[in-house]
Amino acid sequence: MEAKLNAKNLEISRKVAVEICNLLRYKDVEKAKAILERVIKKKQPIPYKRYYTSIPHRKGNIATGRYPIKASGVILKLLDSTIKNAQNQGLLSSLYIYSIYANKGPKQFHPSRHRGRVMKRTHLTIILKEKTKEKKSVKQKQPKTEEAIKENK
Repeated sequence: MEAKLNAKNLEISRKVAVEICNLLRYKDVEKAKAILERVIKKKQPIPYKRYYTSIPHRKGNIATGRYPIKASGVILKLLDSTIKNAQNQGLLSSLYIYSIYANKGPKQFHPSRHRGRVMKRTHLTIILKEKTKEKKSVKQKQPKTEEAIKENK
């Protein structure tokens, strides 16, 4: 079972959303919420690994990073909504972010006095799944008997 959320035409930058998604992928839901809350309070930066041109280094164990407060707030709301979707479907124990990705949305024209501006839009998809403890079964090789060898020929 999985819980899925598709959000369309969000008013956040796609590049910022991609960096946040790359940080949150495969994390527990509670850890992801804590990370986003720390980013909003400017306690933990989001490491920029793909779109890092002219971005300064930050203190700590990361190289380049920023504090995208607006995008973090939007993604935190969507993550809460996805958790509630999971609870409605009966998924209660140990959820994790199985997939989260951002895509480019349509260009929104915003008229201004002398020239028009194109606003940024982003589509976002979040998929949550339950962690399951599955033991890998190891099949023991059985020695081939003479009858099995004859059947294969």
